[in-house]
Amino acid sequence: MDLDNLVLQFKNKDEKAFEKLYNMYSDSMHGVIYNIVRDNTIAEEIMQDVFIKAWHKSDSYDVKKGRFFTWLINIARNAAIDKTRSKAFKNSGKNLNSDFFVDIIESQDNLDSSTDAIGIKKFVDKLAKKCIEVIELLYFKGFTQKEASEELNMPIGTIKTRNRNCIKELRASVL
Repeated sequence: MDLDNLVLQFKNKDEKAFEKLYNMYSDSMHGVIYNIVRDNTIAEEIMQDVFIKAWHKSDSYDVKKGRFFTWLINIARNAAIDKTRSKAFKNSGKNLNSDFFVDIIESQDNLDSSTDAIGIKKFVDKLAKKCIEVIELLYFKGFTQKEASEELNMPIGTIKTRNRNCIKELRASVL
């Protein structure tokens, strides 16, 4: 069955289509979510919530605006970022053991292997260093544009422009 028909059935609340799409995309979504929240249990929970949200809001997906996968990944990314900004999530990190922080420190300088769950690392690696820095912070680590501006010590306008231009370059390299 082709993807367009599968998505149409999903929008028509076909449970088998839901199951097939879940099996197709769950690993990729988990990788994106995990890279932001850094906790398997929370990533799994968010991923399931995202699929249920997509199921309930499937009528808002418009094939003319982009691919279904991109729509799902955006929902997942936003849900993960929302989770990290929640008070409960911030409080949960107060009593973590040092092993958790050592892992974070080791992976701060580059895209880690869970990023590649969606297969985009090979395309991102081909971009200029300035693009990799901005994309990594904004999309893989969940920074806001303001936070990325502070982290990279750049004006927010520069961050916005680089983001736009680098994403355009990334799209061109993927297509």
